[in-house]
Amino acid sequence: MAAVRFVAIGDSFTEGVGDELPDGNARGWADLVAQGWANSAGEPIEYANLAIRGKLIGPIVEQQLEPALALHPTHLSFNGGGNDMLRPRTSIDHVADLFTHVLRRCDEEGVKLIALSGANPSGQLPMRRLIQRRGDELSAAVAARLASRPDVITAWNWPDRELSTPGYWSADRLHMNPRGHHRVAARVLAAVGQRPPAGWWSLPELSDAGPKGGAYYRAHVLPWIKRRLTHTSSGDGRSAKYGEWVEITPQ
Repeated sequence: MAAVRFVAIGDSFTEGVGDELPDGNARGWADLVAQGWANSAGEPIEYANLAIRGKLIGPIVEQQLEPALALHPTHLSFNGGGNDMLRPRTSIDHVADLFTHVLRRCDEEGVKLIALSGANPSGQLPMRRLIQRRGDELSAAVAARLASRPDVITAWNWPDRELSTPGYWSADRLHMNPRGHHRVAARVLAAVGQRPPAGWWSLPELSDAGPKGGAYYRAHVLPWIKRRLTHTSSGDGRSAKYGEWVEITPQ
């Protein structure tokens, strides 16, 4: 059995949306961390990823946490609340409470928690001031809940001003592009005591092929509004991409 067994839970941020491979499958920072961890440590690790796009933080915890812990990991990464933050009635305290709950369950199972905040997309989005304010509140609330636990591994991406600039975001302006996912992966690897490739902190900029003006709203904003009105999710019908352990060997 590998010395490191790393499982990730969350939403599109952790599933890897925005960092699509040529076959159409999402890669993302968690996959990059798994490979980078094996490379840096020089030995295989076990990796699972239960994250599903579109999930609110409640369903992430209700549907993913216990199956993840049942795999008996050594490390569990958790991020959530990004989709909740876009909804006006979301309680910041409720989101922070769920981070506390995940930490308690990890403590009970002897699992090391890796807590992340999402990156900040507000500069490119409609309602940017509201999103910035609610993201600031959420990030501060979660950090405050974990402040007394220096043993918790943290990777705070929301305050990273470089990561919030347009060159790290995909055409929908809500999900990071491959450049953004690599920067987050570098931060997580450094947080767990491994050495990320130096270039991951800032890959060369990608060409900006995203729609502008009304085309952007038709392509990305209106479908999001439709999902809210119809109570559907981009993750409906999807299953975890790595619901069981896969072995990641050094490359």
